[in-house]
Amino acid sequence: MDLADRYREVRAASEGLCAPLSPEDCGLQSMPDASPVKWHLAHTSWFFETLVLEQLPGYTPFHADFRLLFNSYYQSVGAQHPRPERGVLSRPSLEEVRAYRRHVDQGILHLLDAGAPLSSLAVVELGLHHEQQHQELILSDLKHAFSRNPLRPVYRERASEPAGAAQRLRWHGFGGGLREIGHAGQGFAFDNERPRHRVFVEAFELASRPVTNAEFMAFVRDDGYARPELWLSDGFATVAARGWRAPLYWEERDGETRIFTLAGMIPLRADEPVCHVSHYEADAYARWAGARLPTEAEWEVAAQEAPREGGFVETGRLHPAPSQPCEGHPAALFGDVWEWTSSAYTPYPGFRPLAGALAEYNGKFMSNQLVLRGGSCATPQSHIRASYRNFFPPDARWQWSGIRLARDVA
Repeated sequence: MDLADRYREVRAASEGLCAPLSPEDCGLQSMPDASPVKWHLAHTSWFFETLVLEQLPGYTPFHADFRLLFNSYYQSVGAQHPRPERGVLSRPSLEEVRAYRRHVDQGILHLLDAGAPLSSLAVVELGLHHEQQHQELILSDLKHAFSRNPLRPVYRERASEPAGAAQRLRWHGFGGGLREIGHAGQGFAFDNERPRHRVFVEAFELASRPVTNAEFMAFVRDDGYARPELWLSDGFATVAARGWRAPLYWEERDGETRIFTLAGMIPLRADEPVCHVSHYEADAYARWAGARLPTEAEWEVAAQEAPREGGFVETGRLHPAPSQPCEGHPAALFGDVWEWTSSAYTPYPGFRPLAGALAEYNGKFMSNQLVLRGGSCATPQSHIRASYRNFFPPDARWQWSGIRLARDVA
């Protein structure tokens, strides 16, 4: 697929996610960490306009004030509207934001048709992966907003239930030694996946699938949230301050545990992967289970030969499915839930950020964040790879984040 066709495909996918939504839905912001759908639609267009089209001689911006309204965190570009106040932007309207998208699309497609310089092509490709990141954020932010509505709105009816129960958990061993991780080859990767480098990994074992709801429920019923010996200090303080007693979106009603999804409230299915847990909860559960979280190097060593198969956004389910065996590989490592690792999000040896404003894309967040791997049920399949490094603060729960266990080899 050439870049123009891929551009059309990715941009259309964002619009497709908004098809079930009203203008009122698209303006919701339920917490400072989330953004309105309308803002995501505008910001991804801002990226292409500001970092590609405005670099061309004679280009006239769609609206001069959009440079401030839809700048996320690029200090080198200029000022930004405060992130916690994106929900107050009733203007521009959703229709004007869509007009903005059409304007930017026309400019980018004209540039690609006319033969863009290699430097512009690289930024367009980065912008498409950036937009796919925001597609996942559209879904996670909308889910959080809808969960705050007592009506428990349905975004989209559930796809059919997957066949088969989750595979039985097995442990698979991986030998120790000197390994290489990081992106290799000519395909796209973010700057934080480079350079490929050597790491020493001790022999370890990795669980064949993520932790299930039933397994996590056993932790809950064993008073896991109230046992300080299981928790990191910051984690236990967070649990106490926020009153956590179960994963986000779990609710007890009339003796039944239910979970909020983008298809509304549904009964909790025991064999689905537990999701919407913080790093603190994942770490405490692992300690309770007599195991630990994998390092990101261990996870990538295990995933390098694994097929990129699993529950992605393309299934339309938008909810993790019970894990199935992965043909030709001992563990199903991709899709359904992002998997917390024990690794801090730090630069690889020899890391070099991109030039100019794009230097702010990843590198400046390499503090107070933990790495997640593997993608989720809201991740586009074409967006994920073994070297992909997602990252969030340890208390984040509104993403589709889950748990895979690891343990040392005695």
